Amino acid sequence: MSVSELTLLVLRIGFLLLLWMFIFGIVYALRSDLFGQRVRKLSADAAAAPTTPPAFQVPVAAMSAPAAAAASAPTEQFTKAKAPTAPAAGGTATAHNTGRLVITSGPKAGTEFPLGTDPVTIGRSGDSSLVIRDDYTSTHHARLMLWNDEWMIQDLDSTNGTFLAGKRVAVPTPVPLGTTVKIGATSFELRR
Repeated sequence: MSVSELTLLVLRIGFLLLLWMFIFGIVYALRSDLFGQRVRKLSADAAAAPTTPPAFQVPVAAMSAPAAAAASAPTEQFTKAKAPTAPAAGGTATAHNTGRLVITSGPKAGTEFPLGTDPVTIGRSGDSSLVIRDDYTSTHHARLMLWNDEWMIQDLDSTNGTFLAGKRVAVPTPVPLGTTVKIGATSFELRR
């Protein structure tokens, strides 16, 4: 076996490995698109008690005294990042003034879904609270959850996105009463 034959053999093996990595990447992408990511269900205690997002939690004991005092005083940036503002039209939907989710357009138009205090998962999957079967909805598309006594919509890294009043939702966002939320080919509103 000469050097050129050895080089050719190494190139063939390298090409085969690259080809198999490409195939596994395609299979992984298809699997995650078809079956989605696992959605963790919150325990009753975790869902009831609003917490500060993990990105903002810093152990105060680990800080020096001036840093701890500064961390305990809320800043304008922290307040803005913690709770995004909602559109003023109709007021924000809270647990006290919201009783149902009404589908306004799409295959299930006219359907009403009663709201309690539990999060509502929306998607194509059979284990979703609200199942929407269309080609533009991901398996686990979005979650409607109660946070600090107001309903928030959260996109679960869906392919086609979740839209609130025509704007794409990137972070959990408050849902005002009567404001259209669009997921795939389906639109819905929160009502009393």
